[in-house]
Amino acid sequence: MDILIIIYMSVNFEKGSFSGLELTPRKIPYMKYLLSKNDLVRTNELSENLGVEPSTVTKTLDELVDEGYVYREPYRGVRLTDIGVKYASFLVHRHQILELVFGKYGISPKEICDEVSRIEPFVSKKSVDTICASMGHPTISQCPSGSYNRILCPENLK
Repeated sequence: MDILIIIYMSVNFEKGSFSGLELTPRKIPYMKYLLSKNDLVRTNELSENLGVEPSTVTKTLDELVDEGYVYREPYRGVRLTDIGVKYASFLVHRHQILELVFGKYGISPKEICDEVSRIEPFVSKKSVDTICASMGHPTISQCPSGSYNRILCPENLK
């Protein structure tokens, strides 16, 4: 049954169709970190940078591999699959758009990032696309972490 789910997800991703709610909140930082590295990443590096035990990293990576987002190269590390890159890019985009929304209400940059990180797993792609369009498809984000300074808005890439 798991194989059928992965194949179904792969087909939907290739058509650009996903809800944005496929991952649990615990997996989102892994995806974003792997996207930022754009290379093979070892378990210990993820453990150190995400502040979790290596055994937790291994378990989470096993799930992401099973779901088709991550490819494991034995004894070398993990990297995002093509589907994983698309999904992780959406995760960054969602974070940026939500930060811009929160920024309009006088919330401090640190609070914005913290609040967005808490709610982002529960905001669908459809809602993000609607918000992005209503904002005129912004091109610049101001993430206080400095990690994301450009909105990857699909409308700006056309």
